[in-house]
Parts: sequence; structure tokens; C-alpha cells
Amino acid sequence: MEKDNSHNAPLGTGLIARHPVLFNIFIIAIVAFTGIYIIYIALALFTKHGEADKVPNVENMTYTKALELLHDRGFRVDIRDSVYRDDVKPGLVIEQFPKANSMVKPGRKLFLYINAVHPKEVILDDVNHPNEFAMKGVSYRTALAKFEELGFKNVRVVKVLGATDRVVKVLANGKPVRKMQKVPVNAMIVLEVADGRLADLRDSLQNEELRRAYMDGSVEGDMPYPHYVDPDEDEYSTSSVADPGYSSPEANQTPTGATEPLNEEPEEPSQYLE
Repeated sequence: MEKDNSHNAPLGTGLIARHPVLFNIFIIAIVAFTGIYIIYIALALFTKHGEADKVPNVENMTYTKALELLHDRGFRVDIRDSVYRDDVKPGLVIEQFPKANSMVKPGRKLFLYINAVHPKEVILDDVNHPNEFAMKGVSYRTALAKFEELGFKNVRVVKVLGATDRVVKVLANGKPVRKMQKVPVNAMIVLEVADGRLADLRDSLQNEELRRAYMDGSVEGDMPYPHYVDPDEDEYSTSSVADPGYSSPEANQTPTGATEPLNEEPEEPSQYLE
């Protein structure tokens, strides 16, 4: 007969033997808790939890000076963009993010916006015909909208003689702009636009030639413009050029109290004298 020695085993050993599943769950919980605690401690050390630094103000500083100051404070620096402003000296920091006096984590990356040394240059007309004037033939409203979209601030429209309201020429700082040519956005732009008077001038010249042809007799028929203003006469006086024998109705009227029309020839004196 075998002897039962279970009462001589340690208490824990007997409990584990009786409840192995609960024991495994307990071990898993301890391991999970320990892992979470280790991760928490590691994150706190890595992210510097509870620590914060104040961001210094570097706006209106030169880029080199701002970079030196931020590096001394333990921050990292990234140039986000470069823009050009006429009212700010080139190479200065015009904006920063995060803003000055913000509380951030130590060693955080700060983004700086620098005023460019040279203004941005753009192409007004990208059609590959370098010998032609840029934007020639474009309506002036479309041209103005494009200048505004590209960021031009100094744009002046000058009317020149032409048939339609189209762009004739673009001048940048007094020089004509060609297609595919780059222009700085701070340039003084003069937009020459046709005023539409050329068509009216052509019509006036044709009418004058036609009037003179009728007066010279080289053209027969009724003149389309029978009355015209003689520049040597009063502006309200008119004469007929279609019919040399034409006289106004007022000239044929008989004044009140008169016995004879004014336009009749006087009778010749009788050859017989009493």
C-alpha cells in the first residue's frame, strides 16, 4: 500500500495543483502589469513628461541669430517657407511656430518663416514664343485677374489707340516683357490696353472720304449724310451738299405784312417812262 504524502506538500504547491488555470491567469496579469509599468516609465523618460520649456521670441531676428539662440535653448529648427515682403529686411524671421512664450516639450522642433533675400519670380506667359510680347491679345480683365493671382501689387493700366479692349504690351520696370520671361512680383507693371477708338476713327475717315467724293461729283446718287457742319461757320448753321439749289423753308416764307416773297427777283424798270 502506497503512503499518501499530499499532506506533507507545501500549501502553495497544493493550491497550484488544485487550481492551475487561476494560477496561470495570475502570472499573466503580473507580467502584463509589469510590462505596462515599464512602458510608462520609458515614455515618461523619452517624452520628458512633466517638463516644459518656454519658446523664445525670434521674430524680426536674422536667421543666423535666431538659429543660434534656439539651438542654445535645446530646440530643433526647421525652415518652413520663404516669402518676400518689401517692408521687411531680407533674411529676417517674419513668423515662428509655436509662438513666443508658448510652453512646449524640451527639444521640440520650431518652424520659422524667413523673408527671402530675392523676390519671387514668375512667368506671365508660358507659351513658347520668346520673341512675342507676353499676354498680347488677352482681354485686360483676364490680365488683371492673373496679375492679382500671381501676387503683383503695382499694376497700372494705360490706354492706347486700338480696335478692341485687348492687351497690347506689358512693361515691367519700363521694359517690355516677352513670353517665357520671368518677372519679379515686386516689379512695377504697366499694362498697355487698346481703347477701342481705332474702329471709330476708321469709320470717321471713311465717312469723310465718302462726303468729299459726293462733293467732287465723283460719286452719284443721294448722299447718306446730306447735312454737315462747316467748321468755318457757326456750329448751328447747316447747308445742303446733296442739292446745290437747296434752300431752307424759312428762306421762302413771307414776313408778316409783306406783299412779296423775299426770294423773288426785283422787277426790271419799265423801258417806257411816263
